Amino acid sequence: MVEEEIYTVRQFVRTLVEDRLRPFAQEVDKREKIPDGHVQLLTQNKLFGTSIPSKYSGAGLSQVNQLVVIEEVARCCASTSTLLTNQLLTIYPILIGGTDNQKNKYISSLTTGDLIGAFGITEDGVSSDTDVIQTTATYDGEHYSLNGKKIFVLNAGEADIYLFAATVNPAINNAGLTYFIVEKDTPGLVFGKKANKMGIKGVPTREVILNDVKVPHTHLIGGEGKGFSILKESLNFTRLNVAAQALGIAQGAYDEALAYTQKWKKHKGNSSSFHGIKFLLADMATEIEAARRLLYYAGTLLDSNGREVIKTASMAKLFCSNIAMKITTDAVQILEGFGYTDDYPVERMMRDAKITQIYEGTNFTQRYVIGRQILL
Repeated sequence: MVEEEIYTVRQFVRTLVEDRLRPFAQEVDKREKIPDGHVQLLTQNKLFGTSIPSKYSGAGLSQVNQLVVIEEVARCCASTSTLLTNQLLTIYPILIGGTDNQKNKYISSLTTGDLIGAFGITEDGVSSDTDVIQTTATYDGEHYSLNGKKIFVLNAGEADIYLFAATVNPAINNAGLTYFIVEKDTPGLVFGKKANKMGIKGVPTREVILNDVKVPHTHLIGGEGKGFSILKESLNFTRLNVAAQALGIAQGAYDEALAYTQKWKKHKGNSSSFHGIKFLLADMATEIEAARRLLYYAGTLLDSNGREVIKTASMAKLFCSNIAMKITTDAVQILEGFGYTDDYPVERMMRDAKITQIYEGTNFTQRYVIGRQILL
């Protein structure tokens, strides 16, 4: 029954995105903008909230089905799939640590796409090391005042609400980490320099400066010092979402390489050089299937609250993103000179794949997490 449901979801999403996303992915990359029609496609078909409970306007399906949705969208357009991963990055902390009022106010609107979210934790010179977060939150009895700067904030300047990590006490490291909801028109919220990225160019990425931003107590998520525990639980979901994105990019590149090879064989026949490509395709197909099985296993653990979900989520993120980088590079190699031009999409896919090894915790971080879990 589970396999049938996954198949149904995959076919449904593939039917939606194959003709409406894939033909425009190159244009999204060149113009560095996702068309409104892409967003409407996601919202109209509840793709922002596949795994979100129905009481918050989601489809209420399993986490594995959410991964399939992201995978299929990323197979056609990685930039558009980033809308999904980033929206869920905003939803999960509220779902995990928010009050009923916060959930009712924000999650349904994020799930339907009526609100677009953004998440800010990374800082210049600090990266995502939450022990040394420099953005501060000072309480005056009525409001928190946020001061600091975040970098690499996806959707910055276009999002309706922002989740920012700040510390209420820099001296106590992670024990002071706290999340705050900041709405877009809040005074003191300033959007800085835009990042000129290698890939996923359709989603704007900017620095955000917080200049004495006043946030009411009701916009604090989970209470003071609860940010780190919310972050750890959220990462089990969001790392798998990035792994699914990586897998989709890998699958898309493999599909292009296979189609090119079949055309090549038709014209040149079964030559000795063709056998080398055939072996390479065999390795690519095997690696993708191994990545998919690990990813879905991790998703199943998340659905069932399995004990090893932290380790397995990091393994899936590490493995799928590394495979995405390898598969896209191999696809460029198979297409030879054509692969190095934007006449074919594999060069874009190779650029898009790289970020999956970096965000939601670099792959160095994933190895650290896996090693720590092994040695518990």
